[in-house]
Amino acid sequence: MLVLDLSIMLVLVSAAIAALVVGVDLPETALAGLDINLQLALMVVVVAPIAEEIVFRGWLSGRPSVVWSTAILFVGLLGMQWVVTHAQTFEQLNPIFWIAVLSVATAAAAIYLLRDRAPYRWFRAIFPLLFWLSSLGFASIHLLNYEEGSLAILLPLVLPQFVLGTILAYLRVNYGFWSCILLHAAHNGLILGIVALAAGFEA
Repeated sequence: MLVLDLSIMLVLVSAAIAALVVGVDLPETALAGLDINLQLALMVVVVAPIAEEIVFRGWLSGRPSVVWSTAILFVGLLGMQWVVTHAQTFEQLNPIFWIAVLSVATAAAAIYLLRDRAPYRWFRAIFPLLFWLSSLGFASIHLLNYEEGSLAILLPLVLPQFVLGTILAYLRVNYGFWSCILLHAAHNGLILGIVALAAGFEA
């Protein structure tokens, strides 16, 4: 699945490069100006995969405890994403820690209080719709990485996240929760490594 993921990413990146060659002005992400260091690497390779898999695919079991805790974590993730988008320096990312603590504590309380509830009956009936919504939501939240640009330009730019989200959802359903976390971490780590190498060559 990682080979499939990287193969599709290569095609999409090639398309983006072709667009740049023909003169299309693609907006930079909000993370473009941040220095790659150990803390950022841990956020991208460890924290982000765990948090995003919980929010976007953990609830695919349909259990009330997971559904409600995921909703809480999703709100927290939106808050953290807002901080990342508007941060100008690494120090301005500090509120992410407190948002994460509050979100996790509230979600843990929901899990405890609803721990004995059976999965929702309606969940199975509309599962295909929820499966694709999870991938769409995962792609859509990455629109927040861009501070400017029309939807006609931005939507194709989050196509890689939609593809990745679909692959991760497939792993979640067929191989379990940790499989999608591991692939997500491997994906982010490889991309971050490529970016770091490219930055090193430019320097």
